[in-house]
Amino acid sequence: MVEFEALTKGQRNPIYVDGHRARLANYLIPFFGAMSVREVDAGVIAEYRVMRMSDRRGPPARSTLHQEIVCLRQVLKTAIRLRWIDHLPDLSAPYGRSGKISHRAWFSPEEWKLFEEALHDRVAKPRKARWREAGENLRDYALIMINTGLRPDESLRLEYRDVAVVTDDATGERLLEIAVRGKRGVGWCKSMPEAVEPFLRLKARNAGQPLDRLFPSFQRELFNALLDELKMKTDREGRRRTAYSLRHTYISTRLMHGADIYQVAKNCRTSVEMIETYYAAHIKNAIDASAINVRKARPSPTGATPAP
Repeated sequence: MVEFEALTKGQRNPIYVDGHRARLANYLIPFFGAMSVREVDAGVIAEYRVMRMSDRRGPPARSTLHQEIVCLRQVLKTAIRLRWIDHLPDLSAPYGRSGKISHRAWFSPEEWKLFEEALHDRVAKPRKARWREAGENLRDYALIMINTGLRPDESLRLEYRDVAVVTDDATGERLLEIAVRGKRGVGWCKSMPEAVEPFLRLKARNAGQPLDRLFPSFQRELFNALLDELKMKTDREGRRRTAYSLRHTYISTRLMHGADIYQVAKNCRTSVEMIETYYAAHIKNAIDASAINVRKARPSPTGATPAP
């Protein structure tokens, strides 16, 4: 951990480093800690996978277990550099190398219209007067998120000095230019024009100063309450909607409107492969019917020219 933290300083977000520290302390060291590093072979790693998947509290998500194996790989690579071992053992899963791809829960245009109406209604008619501000903050949070594609953790790190209202040279529209601080350092995001008004409203209401956070917290309880009222907590396939669903909706909507997939990936600080795997596959507009529904003229059996 001393080496990892020192060599990745300025390249990896401290939260990412802390995640590896927690994986070591909570899972990897309790299981492997009494072993010599030379004893960690493919069989022992398979036993670790079985132990984690047999957890009485329920098995971890596939991505969670993957991150633990990534952390274990980093430890073993350190052992190679120190010449304690001379090669990496096989860390791959014994069975089912490619898991089922689960597409991300999002809001369809019809569902988002209903949810947005519920957000505005909760501001206009709060259940209690003191809850109005919470409703306003959630409304503006959701509108900014769905028009920027920010990750929830990125949004909670945003300060007012990270956001500027600019006029875009290419379109002439006013939009937000955001310096996003994520796990790989600073990236950039340009919003849809619809994000400007909720940002200005949020800044005026909270008298936002440059070093203040845009979103000191996320109104999770109110967000979930609205989803429950609208019976939208899960999508048709049973996937739970969370704050991440706002990012998924932004990406899906941009693709539906024909945005360039490379530019969407760049604006969302992800890869084209990730978008094609988890988003584009369930967008019906991504399928070009004109390229599929091709009808070729059948040649005449005798080779004669067909009659006009």
